[in-house]
Amino acid sequence: MSLTIPDIEQLFRRHGHAQYTGEPVTQLEHALQTAMLAERENASPALIAAALLHDLGHMLEDASAGYDMHDTPTANGIDDLHQYRILPFLRAVFGEDVLAPIRLHVDAKRYLCAVEPAYFSSLSPDSVRSLQLQGGVFDRQQAEHFIAMPHAVDATRLRRWDDLAKTADLATPDYAHFSRYLALCANA
Repeated sequence: MSLTIPDIEQLFRRHGHAQYTGEPVTQLEHALQTAMLAERENASPALIAAALLHDLGHMLEDASAGYDMHDTPTANGIDDLHQYRILPFLRAVFGEDVLAPIRLHVDAKRYLCAVEPAYFSSLSPDSVRSLQLQGGVFDRQQAEHFIAMPHAVDATRLRRWDDLAKTADLATPDYAHFSRYLALCANA
C-alpha cells in the first residue's frame, strides 16, 4: 500500500501529538523543526520534503512490534528500522531525491560519528542508544563508502537538522506551510 499526500497528513494528525521518544518534542514538532531548519538553509524542495518526512516510519509502529510509538524502542533494545519501513509507502509518490536522504539519515549519523569526533558527544541519550543498535560508528572504509553514495551529502545535512530539531516549545510554521513541498516533489 502506498500513502498519498492526504494520507501523510492524516498520519501526522493521528500520531503527530505523540511524544518523539526520548526527546522533549512531539513527532509533529520534530518534523516541523527539521523542515524549518532545512528551509532556513535554502535546501532544495526535495530535501525539505525529506526533512519533514524523515521519521514518518516511527508513526507506522504498532504494539505487535513489542512496544508502541509512545515507548522508546531503543530502551527495549530494538532498532525499529524506521528509515526503511516508510519507503515502500512513499515510493509511489516521491523520487530518490526525497527517498534517499530519508533512507540514509541513520547511516549519516554513523558517518558523522566516524569523521567528526565531537559529533558523538552532541547526540542525545536516545540517539546514542540507537547508534549502537544501528551498527555503531562506521570504520574508515565504511565512512568512505557512505559519503561516495548518491544523496549522502544531503543525508548528512538532514541528519544535522534532525539532531537540532528537538527544542521544546519552539515556534515553527505549521504543517500546511511545509506540505507544499510535498506537492512540489510528488511524482507527476
